[in-house]
Amino acid sequence: MQSSCAEIQAQLTDRVLEITINRPDRKNALTMAMYSAMAELLNSAADNAEVRVVIITGAEGVFTSGNDLMDFLGGSASNEESPVFQFMVALYNFPKPVVAAINGPAVGIGTTMLLHCDLAFAGDDAMFKMPFVDLGLCPEYGSSFFIPRIMGHARASELLLLGKKFDAGEAVTLGLCNAALPADEVLTQARLAAAELATKAPEAVRLTKRLLRAGTRDAGSQVIQEEALHFQKRLGSDEFKEAATAFMEKRPADFSRFE
Repeated sequence: MQSSCAEIQAQLTDRVLEITINRPDRKNALTMAMYSAMAELLNSAADNAEVRVVIITGAEGVFTSGNDLMDFLGGSASNEESPVFQFMVALYNFPKPVVAAINGPAVGIGTTMLLHCDLAFAGDDAMFKMPFVDLGLCPEYGSSFFIPRIMGHARASELLLLGKKFDAGEAVTLGLCNAALPADEVLTQARLAAAELATKAPEAVRLTKRLLRAGTRDAGSQVIQEEALHFQKRLGSDEFKEAATAFMEKRPADFSRFE
């Protein structure tokens, strides 16, 4: 299988499709073209009998630093036709197991996409953060629904309101990742888990995944759509423009004039 974008690499080996985010010069920040490529790969893999498992990882010791803010300043990143939303839907609805291998920063959607993976292995160099409020935005990809259910309201508020950073050990304790490993063992462990899954009865695996998610599937989908509507509006807000400008100017955002 081939990717339509040079910054998203795809390799199919022994029924495992490995998708690598490969933009290390920008800490693997995601552009619209990269989202489109990942959505296309997932949609194609969903119907491809040669693919039984997908691995998502990042190149050169970085998972992803989140969205490329320059792409988002246009304010059209989260409507239902956008590449971002198409990727979200493709991963959310993907019928086969998805294994994440996380090294380095996993910021914003780099953290929230893990909610929709089935296994996640993090390196001891991993750092997770959901800085939506810091950017004048709101939670996305169902995080306001799933995170409180995984770790409770208090910890969810700490991570989503305060935007607190947390490491691989905390990610395991909070229920977001399966294991914290030495950085150089993460991808190996993800590949071992994927290889094991690829040998199991494929219909039984798909059914089990569907049943595991049956209780939250419809409600989660509704929240993702609602969050996307609010997120879209926030992208046009003065608060986001101030946050994005401050980020590019490498200064703290000043929200003192906002009510």
